[in-house]
Amino acid sequence: METGKKPTVAMAVFCMVMAMVSITAGASLAKTIFPAIGAEATTSLRLTFAAIVLFAVFRPWRFVPKKHEWRNLVFYGATLGTMNLIFYMSIARIPLGIALALEFTGPLALALYQSRTRQDIIWVICAVVGILLLTPLNEASADLDTTGIILALVAGIFWALYIVAGKRLGNMGHGGVTVAWGMMFCAITVSPVMFTVADFSTFTPHILLLGLCIGVMSSAIPYSLEIMALKTLPSKTFSILTSLEPAVGAVAGLVFLGEKLEFVHIIAIGFVVLASSGSTFFESRKKPLPELAN
Repeated sequence: METGKKPTVAMAVFCMVMAMVSITAGASLAKTIFPAIGAEATTSLRLTFAAIVLFAVFRPWRFVPKKHEWRNLVFYGATLGTMNLIFYMSIARIPLGIALALEFTGPLALALYQSRTRQDIIWVICAVVGILLLTPLNEASADLDTTGIILALVAGIFWALYIVAGKRLGNMGHGGVTVAWGMMFCAITVSPVMFTVADFSTFTPHILLLGLCIGVMSSAIPYSLEIMALKTLPSKTFSILTSLEPAVGAVAGLVFLGEKLEFVHIIAIGFVVLASSGSTFFESRKKPLPELAN
């Protein structure tokens, strides 16, 4: 398999933004079919269709991974599949923007672990404040479903693992081919859950078509873009940029689902975005942009 060129930093950031827009719009669409088939079956449909689309586009069977690469692909698929399953179970119970903010505890912990200066800690603290405002410890958040909150936090653990796995996959240098193989293992990870809980009589042509759209919007497009970005961006920078996703998710939830948030929740998400923009700005000040690709 040939190794593709790394995208520029600007292109990598653009890929991240487009990935966030696509994945939050897809999650909003997915939430509309939860009442019909459930979060678990929706997750499996999404990932199965994503794997099929990626296989059709990239034809990965032409490039069989090397023996040592299979382990990275399985790890990627398992973490990504578990993350998506738990996250969908979460947004079935709490608003999309809030679930994304809570899920960010995973990338946040990864950013904290990889921090090297006191300045980095300031932005991590900002994000922590935002997340605390979204927990039942805050009176305005007392009505949020506790199970949904816990699921979002657990999904955050797998989000951090996915970042590590995605970085390994990006370093393999095979672009969409590796994503296609990884998505196959992702669908395999989740499919047993669907066969356990799904009522297949609810899988109408309309539902299947929506599942295809969700798979393309929430998996095929964004994860391909993220793999491209991870070839250039360090895991830490990737983690910070993804903190914009709660704000994007809040907007998507409002526009597509009518999920209006309390003022304190908007402030909380603002803290997370502040952490993201501040850390990203000072990261670029510390190093010339071309060096970020190293």
